[in-house]
Amino acid sequence: MAASFRPDIQGLRALAVGGVVAYHFGLTALPGGFAGVDIFFVISGWLITTHLMQEIGETGRLDLWRFYARRAQRLLPAALFVILVTLAAGYFILAPQEQALYSRGAMFASAYAINLWLLRWSFDYFAADATSNPFIHFWSLSVEEQFYLAWPALLLLAAWLRPGRRMAVAVIGVAGLASFAACLWLTSAAPAWAFYFSPLRAWEFAGGGLATLAPVTLPRHRAWLRPAFGWLGLALIAAAYLLLSEDLPFPGWYALLPVAGTVLVLLSGAGAEYTGKQTNWQALGPAAALSLWPLQWIGTLSYSLYLWHWPIIVYAQMLAPNLTVPQRLGCVVLTLALSAFTYHLIENPARRGAWLTAGARAFPDSIPGARPVRAFPGLVLVPALVLTGAGVAVGYANAHLATRNIGPEQRGIQQAAEQPSIARAVDKTCLLDSRTVTPKPCVFGATDAAHTIVLFGDSHADHWSTPLIEAARRNDTKVVTYLKSSCRASRLSTFNAVLKRDYTECDAWRELAIADIIRRKPRLVVISEFSIGNLTRDMPAASRAAEIARWQAGLRSTLQAFSQAGIETAVIRDTPINTSFVDSCVARALWWRAAPSLCDTPRADAANDSTAATERAVVKSVPDTLYVDLTDHFCGPAACHVVIGGKLAFRDRHHLATAFAETLEGPLERALF
Repeated sequence: MAASFRPDIQGLRALAVGGVVAYHFGLTALPGGFAGVDIFFVISGWLITTHLMQEIGETGRLDLWRFYARRAQRLLPAALFVILVTLAAGYFILAPQEQALYSRGAMFASAYAINLWLLRWSFDYFAADATSNPFIHFWSLSVEEQFYLAWPALLLLAAWLRPGRRMAVAVIGVAGLASFAACLWLTSAAPAWAFYFSPLRAWEFAGGGLATLAPVTLPRHRAWLRPAFGWLGLALIAAAYLLLSEDLPFPGWYALLPVAGTVLVLLSGAGAEYTGKQTNWQALGPAAALSLWPLQWIGTLSYSLYLWHWPIIVYAQMLAPNLTVPQRLGCVVLTLALSAFTYHLIENPARRGAWLTAGARAFPDSIPGARPVRAFPGLVLVPALVLTGAGVAVGYANAHLATRNIGPEQRGIQQAAEQPSIARAVDKTCLLDSRTVTPKPCVFGATDAAHTIVLFGDSHADHWSTPLIEAARRNDTKVVTYLKSSCRASRLSTFNAVLKRDYTECDAWRELAIADIIRRKPRLVVISEFSIGNLTRDMPAASRAAEIARWQAGLRSTLQAFSQAGIETAVIRDTPINTSFVDSCVARALWWRAAPSLCDTPRADAANDSTAATERAVVKSVPDTLYVDLTDHFCGPAACHVVIGGKLAFRDRHHLATAFAETLEGPLERALF
């Protein structure tokens, strides 16, 4: 075992990958397990800075070609193997259009640029539909590889300005502070950029780099500081795992918890070479716990574990949407088995072999008369470029093959899911974004129509615009829409999952919209909104009851505002919510040659009947208010259906597909006119 080996770092790796796997496998006790990635970033900053500064100190230069070749030797073979197996399994599990999309993700993952691809397509790591992307976890590996490209240049700059640790600390410190400041700003202004863009994560690597350059004089003379640093660091990591959640703005300030915790644990073992023995103070620190063999074993497998765990859980949830605890444990066992296989037969042999760093000489000495000539240094990267190119080529070929497999039925599903409502087809800004406060009324129908009705609410009001506008036209009525994304008509302050904070813009917009609607004096206001039952179903009973009571008061307040102004109101019961994303699920079912009913959801899970009964009671308590319930057009006594009359009923989990919404014009007309 090398003298530089740090078993506490190996244990930290185990904690990092354990948190990520626990979070992705649905362990609700660790809602902040995703912060394990930040631990990896700090460890990488520590190790890479240590190695590079040592080489600069000994030689005054860096062999960048050798450095990049060693990184490729360490990371590429296992990553490419997992990518290829994931693509092969995806052929049998994913629908062709999903194969085409995610094969492009595999291309970018092979080139360690998938974080940039995710930014291009605005994939939210915490969004529900991210769970169908089997390559999304490669974003962190891409950030790390991009760090490897830039970091040596930064250290060389510091050495050029002035050799020594002080200048390196100054340069890394300035870069880290700039990165952290930009990350703080963009965590609220552009969360996806703060999460995925490598320069905005550089401060986490810088934290590890600064830690390895920090003087160890104080802990050396105050030995009790070592265990204190270590246990405080582990406490901060535990706090991150237990207290963070996907509802908080991340990374931002909250990322300081895992980053600072990791830095402290690393500092607690700094300057103490591994000898198999411990001083009294070291024995009191966390190194002994982190050195336990289970953590050492997990830490050894951590890279392969990270690569395998995500595609396994993604595909498992597609094959069995409601995974039981034994099934999840089975996924854990499969992940460990594949990780051990990959480590022992691919990752470790590749790391120890010399074939990925071949090319030191252009000609072998055995060629008669050949004079040994130093090859171009960049030749050491040729094997790495071949592996990367192979991954990109296979991803491209797979995407092309998948596109050819998209038949008429599959294409019809895709088109049905992509077709916008009538309101958004005319002007997509009729459904306002999260940050806009000023209402934008959109008018549909003849300006000289005899009557006016208003459609008011969130995106669940928007999908009713399709049948409502046509029904209104047939009754000499124009429709004016007041729509805002994720903003209920009910006077209820809510949390916005995109903004990661209270949705104050919604509260302001709602009051302005209500006042504007009352000034219009329409014949009728039609309200629809995302059911509160969808948000409260997993809450504890006490919290759920309190939230339902708040919502009842908010709904009643909105209805009374219109009633007191002499305006009639109709509330359309919300559509069912499905277990899966309907468009993807039906496309997969067709690919598997199964019936679309495979994607139906039991009515007890989908229809929110108890919440609807509460809503109906509130509506009946307010004069001049009508309750419209069209649920029987979606659901039978036992199940809610995803394909009705040969048409896709929903474009995702709970929004109506426009072509199916058109078929509801008659029932809606009879209810309202």
